[in-house]
Amino acid sequence: MFEGIQRSLGEALKKLRGRGRITEANIREGMAEIRKALLEADVNFNVVNEFTHRVTEQSIGQEVLRSLDPSEQIVSIVYKELVELMGPVDHRLPLAKDRPSVIMLCGLQGSGKTTTCGKLALMLKNQGRKPLLVAADLQRPAAVDQLKILGEQLGIPVYSEMPSDPVTVCRKAVAHAKNAFLDTVILDTAGRLHIDDQLIEELRQIDRQCRPDSVFFVCDAMTGQDAVNSAKAFNDALDLNGVILTKLDGDTRGGAALSIKHVTGVPIKFIGVGEKLEALEPFHPDRMAQRIIGQGDLMGLIEKVSQVQQQISQEELQKQQEKLAKGDFTLDDFRKQFAQIQKIGMKDMISRMPGMSDMVPEGEDPEAAMKRIQGMIDAMSKEERRNPDIIDLSRRRRIAAGSGTQPHEIKQFLGQFEQVRTLMRQMASMSLWQRLKMATGLQKMGAFNPGSNILKHNKIGTGHRKSAKERAEERKKKKKGKGR
Repeated sequence: MFEGIQRSLGEALKKLRGRGRITEANIREGMAEIRKALLEADVNFNVVNEFTHRVTEQSIGQEVLRSLDPSEQIVSIVYKELVELMGPVDHRLPLAKDRPSVIMLCGLQGSGKTTTCGKLALMLKNQGRKPLLVAADLQRPAAVDQLKILGEQLGIPVYSEMPSDPVTVCRKAVAHAKNAFLDTVILDTAGRLHIDDQLIEELRQIDRQCRPDSVFFVCDAMTGQDAVNSAKAFNDALDLNGVILTKLDGDTRGGAALSIKHVTGVPIKFIGVGEKLEALEPFHPDRMAQRIIGQGDLMGLIEKVSQVQQQISQEELQKQQEKLAKGDFTLDDFRKQFAQIQKIGMKDMISRMPGMSDMVPEGEDPEAAMKRIQGMIDAMSKEERRNPDIIDLSRRRRIAAGSGTQPHEIKQFLGQFEQVRTLMRQMASMSLWQRLKMATGLQKMGAFNPGSNILKHNKIGTGHRKSAKERAEERKKKKKGKGR
């Protein structure tokens, strides 16, 4: 998710690092690079201008320029402004107690609206609600049948009428829900290939007659600025309560996620991160901002792991979460997690785990890359998986022969694994500010720099990188020594 903007923004921030002193000119040069990175990610032009202006104003303050490490302060400012750009978000749904609550989903065709209805119904069912799905999309062929199939899979009733009109179907569905003691009605309204007057008028009539408690606009994140423009048009007509952004697991540049709240004033409430019906989750601006600046999302990863481990006892689950968060796991533990990783989604897991994306060469399919890693681990002995430090050249040759790889690839992977484990262990007990500081230090070393692979070349903690101030003091001492 957002690999492109992570790489380009990482390059932009990199230019602000490694300097002994940061000046106003340096900052403006860096902001120009950040502006370019955001525009390439298809972020709204006005949003980009306002964002870079705010970051620049705060960055050229005397408190920043005179701080011990101005680049750390600037990264922190960028992070806070990204959070502000996408949030705040209240994930609570206004649910009535004395009548069925009504949630209306609208959007264009192809945005994943019908599937999102099923995902939302499942989420509410898991929260103890009794939802009713309403097949009010009579425009698209087979939309009613698709919703009925989803209802059967989820064990959730579906209301439909044929022949009829969408407004009547929605009105009767609300009455049916009340008589059947169902507490939540989800309306799957019709979409179009583009916004037209007929569509808007139909939605307005449903809105007037059913008086939904929440109106959500479902849009495809891969459409970029088209999604933002559509959200604005729907909000002008219906007064939206939120946006559900779908297909964030695809090759999306991130422009929609960064632009919608600012352009429309409507927050992103939920995001679709996969095709499975469980793949709907609340949108957290702070976690998304961490991922964009290359920090990953350990909390989100732990939650994902928890969801696929429901059959494990609570005590055992807690132990596994703590182990994962601390990075205290062996290659054998890592191998056992592959089935769960596949349930989570390989790309999603890689984007959430700090440093994990460095294991996958740029341009290579994550599934293929992880299968190659899985083959390496399978070719190791139990002792080697428990203690990778014993793997010398002869062992690497044997493992490479057994996994169809090269000895240097085994060495590279072992270095990468150790780096990820070390990084996770260090980040697990840190506050957000401390994690930001660590990310800044790692980027100075190249850990999050696009095109480089710090994990195969460096080790965290092997030495202290001296600041420009420290190096200058050393030079002064040497000159004094020579003078004597």
